This record gives sequence, C-alpha cells and structure tokens, in this order.
Amino acid sequence: MPQWKRNLYILWFGLFFNHMAYSLSVPFFPLFLQNDLGIDTGLEAWSGISISISFLISGLCAPFWGSLADRYGSKLMLVRSGVGLGIAHLANFFVYDPYTFIAVRVFQGLMAGFHPASITLIGTNTPEKHVGYALGVISTASAAGGILGPLAGGVLSHWIGLRGCFIASAVITLLAALMVLGVKESRLTRTVVPTRIMGDLKRAASTPGLMRIYVLILLVSTSVLIIEPVLTLYVVQIGGDIGSATLSAGIVFSAIGVATVIMGPRWGKIGGRIGYEKTLFIGLIGGGIGSLLQMTANLIYFGSLRFVYGLFFAAVYPALNALIIKYADHDFRGRAVSLSQTASQFGIVLGPLIGGLLGGWVGIPFIFLFTGIVLLGAAWAVSLPQHREEYICHNDN
Repeated sequence: MPQWKRNLYILWFGLFFNHMAYSLSVPFFPLFLQNDLGIDTGLEAWSGISISISFLISGLCAPFWGSLADRYGSKLMLVRSGVGLGIAHLANFFVYDPYTFIAVRVFQGLMAGFHPASITLIGTNTPEKHVGYALGVISTASAAGGILGPLAGGVLSHWIGLRGCFIASAVITLLAALMVLGVKESRLTRTVVPTRIMGDLKRAASTPGLMRIYVLILLVSTSVLIIEPVLTLYVVQIGGDIGSATLSAGIVFSAIGVATVIMGPRWGKIGGRIGYEKTLFIGLIGGGIGSLLQMTANLIYFGSLRFVYGLFFAAVYPALNALIIKYADHDFRGRAVSLSQTASQFGIVLGPLIGGLLGGWVGIPFIFLFTGIVLLGAAWAVSLPQHREEYICHNDN
C-alpha cells in the first residue's frame, strides 16, 4: 500500500475517534450545566458560552500551532492535540462549578488542532493527483464520528452518567492520539513559504468569487452550530422525557450525520454533473426550508425533519469546498482552503453564542426561523447572475 494511502486510513480513523469523543459529551452540556453545576437562570447563554469559548481560543491559537507544524511537522501537532484534548475531557469529570468548567473549556481550545493538522498532513504528503480524493475521503470521518458520538453519549449517560461520558471521551481521544503515531510524515514534500495573513486575504479578495464563498462558509457554519447549545433543552420542551433527554437528543443529533453519510457522496457526483453552483443552491434552499419547518411541537416530527433537512444540507459543504478549489489558482489552493477553515471557525464561535442568547431571549423556535431566513437569503445570493459570471470570467483568464 502506498504510504500516502496508509496515512489516509490512519488519519481517517484518528479523526473519526476524535470527533466521536467530542460529540459524545458536548451535545449534553446544557443538562450537565443544569443538573450537575446548578445553573438555573441563563442556562441557554451559559451553554452557548461554554461551547463557543473553546472554538474562539482555538482560532486565536491556530496560527501559533500552524507555525510549529511548519517547523516540526504536523505529526507532532497531532499527538500534541490528541493528548491535550484527552486531558481536557478528563478534567471535566472533576468540575463542580460553572467557572471551572469554562476554564477547562479554555484549556480545551488551547489544545485543539487535531483536524487542521490532519488536513495539512494529508495535503502535504499526498501526490498531487490524489489530493482531491484524499481530502474528500477524510471529510467523511467527522460526519461518521458525529453519528456515533451523540448516540453513544445518549446510551452511556444512562449507564454511567454525564460525568462518565467525559471519561469515555478522554479514553477515545487518547486512543486517537496513539493511532496517529503510525503515520509517516515526509518532510521533503513540505514547502514552507513564509506568508502573512493580510497578503493571503488580499489575494483571496482579488480572486473572483472567492470572498463570497468565505462569507457563505461563515453563514453556513453559524447556522449549523446555532442550535447546538439548546437542542437538548428543545427536545424536552417539545415532549421529550427529561429522564431520557440525552438519548432522545443523541438520536436527533445523529440524524443529520446519517443523512450526510447517505447523501454526501451522491451530492458530490450530482455537483460534477450539473455544476456546484446549482448543487449549492439546492442545498441552501433545502436547508432553509427545513429549518423553518423545524418550528414544531412534536418530537417524532422534529426528528424526522432533522433527517430530511440533513439530506439536502449534505450538498452544501462539498459544493463550497469544490468551488474553492475551482476558484483559487493552483499555487494558492492550500492557503485558500486554510482561509476557509478560518471562516468556518468564526462561524463555529458565533453559532453557539447567538443560539444561546436568542434561545434565552425570544425562545428556541425563533432560532429555526432566524436560521431559515439566513439560509434562504444565502441561496438567493448564490443564484445571482454575477456569481456565475465571476466564475466564468476567472476560468476564461
């Protein structure tokens, strides 16, 4: 087996376990804050802050870890992140007040970076003709982990409690760190080109269509994470039994992951046939309408809608990634993808904060109304003739 393919398989399972460990416990933060840490007022805001703070710190530290990866290799950063995240998960077990919990979440943000390091290692250690395939394969690892994580967390919380889930997350994350020790990184393939973020932003701004994609990624990432801090609470509000809320929420969380695994590869093929702009438009329309329909009062209906919403929304990220590759010049693709991850990171920070604040202020159903309007507005922007003309003009040049 070629070394690049062996690395791909190892990193796929490493990312799968890493994301599974994350989604094993994070969806149930609201219940942990309420039942174990005694938060009764402002629960939605506390949930949003506890989720967002980690991603905010992670985004701020990313350039530092990236510079170390350029100097010492991505493999070392994978091990560093895996071990650090495992310790952070374990530390949650010993938390008994909300402020210490936030402090642990800050530490978890400092230790983050497993996913970017995996993408970087794949991109720099895979032959050029196989890079697209490898990145497509590795992108399914997080979705697959997102399916099993909430389900496993919902079941485990009944057996060993929410604190026990933190221990399980720690063990699984450390297992992922051990797995990546089998990766072989060739430093000869790494070309370190000193660049400044402002220079990359200027080049992205001068590339027709690229900045619009980054704005869309920011909106899409925000819409995905906006419901995370309050979804478990919403499940209880619409009829879920509070005693089995973690299991019900785990099933609801996993519905989108299942839909993504089913339809993600199919949307990729459809995009190749009809164009990624049209595929993106369909995904955004389906996601927008699906969000509006989730303003419901029935648990079974809500879970079914989440699955159907996922079937359409699975088209969005593959289309956005494909458009970045098509818009960006060959020698700028790596940095263009890195900038897209930055945009996504900002959305991951904003989503839980907005969701937590809106949920506590105007009610959780309004979050679905807000998300639906934003996604339909994004679909309208994608449909504008100027978007297609920019792409055609760029290709003609």
